Order: sequence, then C-alpha cells, then structure tokens
Amino acid sequence: MRLLGIGFFAVVFIAVLVSYPIVNSNFFDKDTTIESPLPEFLTKFFPSVLGNNTYWKPKESVISSNTASPAITAAAAISYDLITGSLIYQKNMKSKLPMASLTKVMTAIIALENMDIDKKLTVNTKAAQIGENSMGLTEGETYTLKELLYGLILHSGNDAAEVIAQGSRFGRENFIYLMNKKAEDLGLSDTRFTNPSGLEGDGKQYSTVYDLLVITKYALENPIFAKVVSTVEYEILYANEHKYIYLFNETNLLTSYSGVRGVKTGYTDEAGLCLVTYLEHEGHKIIAVLLNSQSRREEMKELLDYSLRTLGSKPPPHN
Repeated sequence: MRLLGIGFFAVVFIAVLVSYPIVNSNFFDKDTTIESPLPEFLTKFFPSVLGNNTYWKPKESVISSNTASPAITAAAAISYDLITGSLIYQKNMKSKLPMASLTKVMTAIIALENMDIDKKLTVNTKAAQIGENSMGLTEGETYTLKELLYGLILHSGNDAAEVIAQGSRFGRENFIYLMNKKAEDLGLSDTRFTNPSGLEGDGKQYSTVYDLLVITKYALENPIFAKVVSTVEYEILYANEHKYIYLFNETNLLTSYSGVRGVKTGYTDEAGLCLVTYLEHEGHKIIAVLLNSQSRREEMKELLDYSLRTLGSKPPPHN
C-alpha cells in the first residue's frame, strides 16, 4: 500500500512537469526584467535559453612578420586586426592581471544594454565621495545616463561608474553580477569584476588582454559606445539639476595618432598603466591592449606601427 502511494505521487509529479516546463519560454521574453541574479544551477543555462550561446573567439596563432617586434615592457599585450582576423602580436595574452579603469568598458556595456540613454540618475553621497578620477559630480545632482557615459569614458569618472551602477534597476551588486555574467556569455573565463569602476579595495579583480580584446570588440558594436569613446571633448550644459561640466577625452593617441578611435585608459598602483586602443587605417580595424606598461603612450604607438607594417600598411604620421 505504501509503495502504491509513492507511485501515485510520482505520477502526479511527472504530470505537473509535463504540463508546466521548468523553464517557461515566455519567462525570457525580451521585455522581461530580471531583478536579481539567477541561482547558479540556472545561470549556466541562461545563454542557451536566450538563444545567445554563440560568441566570437579570436585566433590564437600569431601571424608571421618581417618587421622587428617592438620592445614592450607591459606585463601583457595584444594586437588584433578585426578585418583579416589576424593576431599580430601577443605577450602573456592569457595572464590574469588587474585592469584598473578598463573595467569601465564593461560598465558601459551593461548600462547601454539595460538602461534608457535618457534615464535620469541622482548622485548619492557614496558616489560623490568615491575619489580618484572623477567627472566632478556633487551629491544631489541629477544627470542623464548619456551625460554620465561621457564622464565615465572621457574623464574615467569613478563617480559616474558608481551613479550608473547604483541607479540601475538592478542595484549595485546585481549590476556587478551582470558585468561578470556578460563576460561569461562572451565565452570568457579569465575575467572578474568586483566593482563598476576598477578601483582597488573591493576584492580581487582581473582580466587578460585576450579577454579585453573580446570585450572591446563587443562594446564597439554598439554605436553609442563607439561614438562616446571617439569623442575628444564634450560639454554638459548647466541645468537646474546640475552644474556645467567640460569633459576632455584623456585616451592616449586619440588626437595625435591619425585613425585612432578611442577606447580607454586605466591606472591604479596595483594595475600600473593600462590602455586599450582602437585604430582604423587603410582598411584595417585594429584593437590593441596593454596591461601594466611602463610607458603606455609610447608603447602603444610602437605596437600600432608594428601592427600596420606587419599587415603591409604604412603607419600614418603621428606624434
């Protein structure tokens, strides 16, 4: 009798599963908002449920070159041409290293994919007092996401990064979770974010030049991101909700190396001088990354020159 009872409940349980699937296809409709991270056992299925289980993998074999390799002091470096699919240069491309404000590339990605560009966000005390690089926000002011993105990239504003993460519908911790989830969805396993700014002090955070290449390529596919990182200067005009702010893009080579279209600098004592650069020249689209360089500006110029010569192109005049 006891066995019969167990069998009855088993049949009922199976019937319920058949009539109501564990993963309801409507749950992951485009307009569905996930307010908190999924449990780990469900998270691993998240990309396939969304139909987003394909990702770009750069080639890992360096092409041959008749040009002498540059003397790169950076702990890790990479140069890749998106047009020919050529890995031109690599040094320790899978080494996990701190990446400082290069973190903000992913911060921008999550913001652009999950927030309206005209959404208004208010600066709280924590964001206003975050320190280090800042776009100059004051507690109580309100800015649009678009204005904050320019401050995030052009001035590498840690205050902007915090306002964006804290003001998202997910909340700060879930925003950081989504940064890591996006890296996973891009097929990356050697990147970890612990805050939206790249500042030290929130736990171990790291990436590789290989992973940053993939992240940057993905980010540049968003036209708003591409426009922001290629902008030299931007004015946030005075309004009742905030002060006037003038922003100047501090990305090395943007105004001195013809064809450079951004992307981002980074520096902390732990990470050293970091830089990811995007170049369009003579039909080539090159992304180059340096982590912990002794002279990121000079080394990036050398790396871009070497890359173009290896591809059979003459580097443009630059200073």
